[in-house]
Amino acid sequence: MNLLQQRKQLVETLEKHNRIKTDKIKKAFLQTPREKFIPEKIKKYAYIDTPLEIGNNQTISAPHMIAIMCEILDIKPGQKILEIGAGSGYHAAIVAKITGETGHVYTIERHETLAKTAKDNLKNAGITNVTVETGDGSIGLEKHAPYDRIYVTCASPSIPPPFIEQLKDPGILLIPIGDKYCILKSIEKKQEKIITHEHTSCVFVPLIGKYGF
Repeated sequence: MNLLQQRKQLVETLEKHNRIKTDKIKKAFLQTPREKFIPEKIKKYAYIDTPLEIGNNQTISAPHMIAIMCEILDIKPGQKILEIGAGSGYHAAIVAKITGETGHVYTIERHETLAKTAKDNLKNAGITNVTVETGDGSIGLEKHAPYDRIYVTCASPSIPPPFIEQLKDPGILLIPIGDKYCILKSIEKKQEKIITHEHTSCVFVPLIGKYGF
């Protein structure tokens, strides 16, 4: 079975288990080659539904977790989105496909080597509507704020205040809260009110920085 067939099979499995629920997310997964976002030596594992090591003690999230996060975020075409923790660029690539050519994803990564790798991976995958920045993701990315959606790919001890400040009204923030073993929470800003929802337990690498660990 070639990689494209494996990708299709993975999407079918994610649909079967109700991880992928909407056509726009299904299409994004089918259009995004995960093998272009992982080290050469583990490309054969590209479509196994598991996190994979990408260097710097960081991982690329399991496809099912990315699907869950995308469904919760309810991303719309044309939205401006902030990702905290670029990793290899794969999650941002999926989101960029959903928000479309009229939208844009800004992603911030504290590891310079990973940020460069993410840029290269996105370029090789033909993704043009993602901007990769290097810095302390726990303080967000104020220069492009406000954002329609903000999502965090690492576990935080609490909700960093800059994320709420940089979120549009209305807007949605999605963040894992806890120490490695955590709860995925969505925070909806609506008419100056903050509404919090708890979703699923999860495991993420820690958010490091001023408002992280």
